[in-house]
Amino acid sequence: MKTQRDGSKQNAPDPSECRTSARLTARSALCLIASICSLCLVYLTSSTFLLRNRHPLAGIFDDAKSSLPVSGNDDLYLIGAGKADITGPVVEINLMGYADMKQVGTGLRQRLYSRAFIIGSIHRPEDRFVYLVLDTQSGDTAVRYGILSGLSTLGPEYAVYAQHNVAVTATHSHSGPGAWLNYLLPQITSKGFDKQSYRAIVDGALLSIQRAHERLTPGRLNVGRTKVYDASINRSLYAYLANPEDERQTYNISEADDGSVEKDMTMLKFQRDSDGKTIGVLTWFPTHGTSLFGNNTLITGDNKGVAADMLEKEIRLLDGAADDFVAGFSQASVGDTSPNVLGAWCEDGTGDMCSFENSTCSDGRSQKCHGRGPFFREQDNGAASCYEVGKRQFEAARELYDAMQSDEPIHGNVVKSFHVFHNMSFFDFVLPNGTQVQSCPAALGYSFAAGTSDGPGAFDFTQHNSNETNTSPVWKVVSSLLRDPTEEQDRCQGQKPILLDVGEVHKPYEWTPNIVDIQAFRVGQLFIVVSPGEATTMSGRRWKNAVWNGAKELFGSDFGSSEPIVVLGGPANSYAHYIATEEEYGIQRYEGASTLYGPHTLAAYINRTLTFLPYLSSTSIAGSSNKLPQPFPPDNSNNSLNFISPVVFDSPPIFKSFGDIIRDVHEVYALGSLVNATFVGANPRNNLRLEGSFALVEQRQDDGTWKVVRDDSDWHLVYHWRRTNGLLGHSEVDIVWETRGDGRAGKGTYRFRYFGDSKDVGGDITEFEGISGEFRLV
Repeated sequence: MKTQRDGSKQNAPDPSECRTSARLTARSALCLIASICSLCLVYLTSSTFLLRNRHPLAGIFDDAKSSLPVSGNDDLYLIGAGKADITGPVVEINLMGYADMKQVGTGLRQRLYSRAFIIGSIHRPEDRFVYLVLDTQSGDTAVRYGILSGLSTLGPEYAVYAQHNVAVTATHSHSGPGAWLNYLLPQITSKGFDKQSYRAIVDGALLSIQRAHERLTPGRLNVGRTKVYDASINRSLYAYLANPEDERQTYNISEADDGSVEKDMTMLKFQRDSDGKTIGVLTWFPTHGTSLFGNNTLITGDNKGVAADMLEKEIRLLDGAADDFVAGFSQASVGDTSPNVLGAWCEDGTGDMCSFENSTCSDGRSQKCHGRGPFFREQDNGAASCYEVGKRQFEAARELYDAMQSDEPIHGNVVKSFHVFHNMSFFDFVLPNGTQVQSCPAALGYSFAAGTSDGPGAFDFTQHNSNETNTSPVWKVVSSLLRDPTEEQDRCQGQKPILLDVGEVHKPYEWTPNIVDIQAFRVGQLFIVVSPGEATTMSGRRWKNAVWNGAKELFGSDFGSSEPIVVLGGPANSYAHYIATEEEYGIQRYEGASTLYGPHTLAAYINRTLTFLPYLSSTSIAGSSNKLPQPFPPDNSNNSLNFISPVVFDSPPIFKSFGDIIRDVHEVYALGSLVNATFVGANPRNNLRLEGSFALVEQRQDDGTWKVVRDDSDWHLVYHWRRTNGLLGHSEVDIVWETRGDGRAGKGTYRFRYFGDSKDVGGDITEFEGISGEFRLV
């Protein structure tokens, strides 16, 4: 049995080397309330370029537009892929995403993973980058600092990985354990910061990078695209329609693909040169990780976790794939998408859809407005719908995988990256039309507290039209207790009525980021924009289009007959909430109210990305962006508050031992039945069993031996834990096998095996296991 990886403390990052909350309800937020000079000359000589939203430093690279070969060995790259377990505490920790203090973990449906993809230049091995896809709600500043610090301890061969070339992206699952984020706001509902939860992510991410690094080999990259239908809709269509009609019509292709969300899935295939086998794929497609509802308390990777698991298991069976094939399902322009594809309906007995304008029901409130997934009638907290939406992404990816034999190769052997930190507080810049504008310190509007149809908020807040005049006056008072925004902040935030002026509060430490990550990668003609926030559908398009135009102008001769390909991944590196267009911002639904830095947030991100785009030139020096003068965000991992109770002790009931059977299986079940057994348990926080399992299904073989056929990474094998007597330390564990949905379940003789770890009153932890009786599936 494999046990938990070492959770020992890592050193804080050296500032010279490296240097969030999702839907926090008003209720939980309000409960807590009771340098640059070196570039000046270049900027002054490039005002025309700035006004055209292009890069003022383009001239610093003499050969920025030099042509590159597009065939032969110049189509070879260093490639590697790795995967590791990041499943944190599955019980007694608030889940991260819906910001509901009542949503506390009670078990595990599917393990969480970090999937690492490394791409490097054959000719210049120092030119490489790491793209991580974590089964978490977002990337995070403290997590990224921890990963960079850990990499610095792994030896000289890992010195190539640093601030400029490591991207920490997330699938945006709302069903993972929380309490690992850097800033105070998302820590409120989780009762602070939990080192065990944090270290599980950091250590697993490091292990996935190590595995990818150790497997680095020459290989080829191909890119392909397909459409994914019925896996997402726009949950804020009223705001999307505020964008210019001619712009919207550009993307309105058909009734099934009307442009309101992006249906495109882009896949990057990694194929090693030695034997032609595929070692991994990385996909980008936007849909929220909210298939499972706010009443779900089982840890999962949501729909993208399902898709990745299904594709890995399927492809590993093929002769043309490596045994350790890795599938990354990265987010894209996710901000206004929803996997609840049947729309938002009122659960109030009326049978009506929610108000189009503000997502309310007959009582004028938002609490009864809920999105419906494909199997919303199932009383399973969204599990069947989650599996179906994940399956739809898997099926599209599977078809694309087979069709990509002759799709577009990535060529040129240019691998570049940049990363800089940028302070959004009162940042002055010029739009392409010459208008001087400003981004602002972070603030959240009244409609932020309304939540969305995926997870409604509380009280009398609604989307689009909430402000201090039509909500209870108590919110104005409570808002003022946090901080009254200055006139400058009010003016900067424009149409947003400020509920929480979080960017100007620094006690006891920062509530949200004002300093954000600006990052992009390039491999050949593929450009990856790494977004710290949730870009809406149209925001993502504008950002990608700006990069496409900038790349075409700066590096056009690099591409030969090809055109630039631009994808966007996020939320990454930190959690900077949402990025709405200026028009959507003016509507002030949830996404606009959660766009932290004012109406020009998107324009600021585009400006900064284009400013540093020449660092993706074929002649730029690896890591040169690290030397730019820049602010650094704080690392709060060692000074965050923590009010989470530890495990005190475990004890079995009298005349029982840990692992004993309380309720055993039946002897015979029909295929499609629920099979379950109950054991004398202990708190799984005693040992996360990373790279291991709490529960197994074993099948008896013809020779009488037992073979593991399911573990707790499998969707249909569910581990439940419950405390039965807190004073005496008693608890029970249920292991449930849902054979109805498990297409791989077959006739045979099986048994359950349970692994646990008990903590005595002295703090010592002891392993144990339990085995159920045998049962037959017929």
